[in-house]
Amino acid sequence: METMGRHVISELWGCDFEKLNDMEYIEQTFVNAALKSGAEIREVAFHKFAPQGVSGVVIISESHLTIHSFPEHGYASIDVYTCGDLDPNIAAEHIAESLGASASENIELPRGMGPVQVKQSKANVL
Repeated sequence: METMGRHVISELWGCDFEKLNDMEYIEQTFVNAALKSGAEIREVAFHKFAPQGVSGVVIISESHLTIHSFPEHGYASIDVYTCGDLDPNIAAEHIAESLGASASENIELPRGMGPVQVKQSKANVL
């Protein structure tokens, strides 16, 4: 059975505080990441928390991209899930670069194949 989708879970560390706390910047970064991967955008929703942090989602025809940022820790939790022929790593790498991450760890999970099995884990010091 072929996978129904590819899900990249990305841990980003050492990110720029200002970028992680700028809702408009993050929203544009995620829209650009989706487009760069070839996705078709359906909806965009982001929320700025007080005193800091941003959560958001870009819904794409092929699934979604999400973030929750912790500017005070230089950390962002990212999910990029795509179905079809799109490579979620393209979007995840664009996001890491745009947020100025100094280190990242990506885990890719094939979706829809029964019990979850970790396909790849890639840690990078950027």
